Amino acid sequence: MSETPIAISALNDFLFCPVSIYFHKLAQQEDDMLLKGESQLNGTNAHKNSDAATYSSKKSMLQGMGVYCSEYDLYGCIDTFDTERGILTERKRKVRAVYDGFVFQLYAQCFALREMGYTVSKTRLYSMLDNKTYDISLPEDNPEMLIKFKKLIEDIRSFSMQGFKQSNSSKCNSCIYEPLCSFSVKTSGG
Repeated sequence: MSETPIAISALNDFLFCPVSIYFHKLAQQEDDMLLKGESQLNGTNAHKNSDAATYSSKKSMLQGMGVYCSEYDLYGCIDTFDTERGILTERKRKVRAVYDGFVFQLYAQCFALREMGYTVSKTRLYSMLDNKTYDISLPEDNPEMLIKFKKLIEDIRSFSMQGFKQSNSSKCNSCIYEPLCSFSVKTSGG
């Protein structure tokens, strides 16, 4: 186990921009309305039912449960897991594309649930606004993505902001922390 566990949500955040994790940690203590943009507030609202365990009354449906994966030292919460069918679902407000970060969040949750003794037979993303489901291969069924998952964890553990250079201005243009960030390469006129 490492000195500091990694939040499962940080897997996706790190891929967006490693520096955003730093600002996200600073913002955790602040008022959501002040430090979250529309996309972040909508994402938080999308998880309200599963976080409050009110998405389903079915006894076999685990919702908003905290999980920990000791193999990779990751912690977080699942959205929903149907224990009868073995289906793990990560709910997103709107899935515009299946990003690697979304897949890696599911992998982390899958590994944690398995360590807890659950059988995970299927993983998927659910896009709430358009009611679409995207089946995601299990980690053992996609060796290339599993390698990328492990590499991402190594990259997070070894990351240093010293020497980091952001080269993707579109990420800066859509980042709520951009006004605070000295690494920004935001282009004028946005």
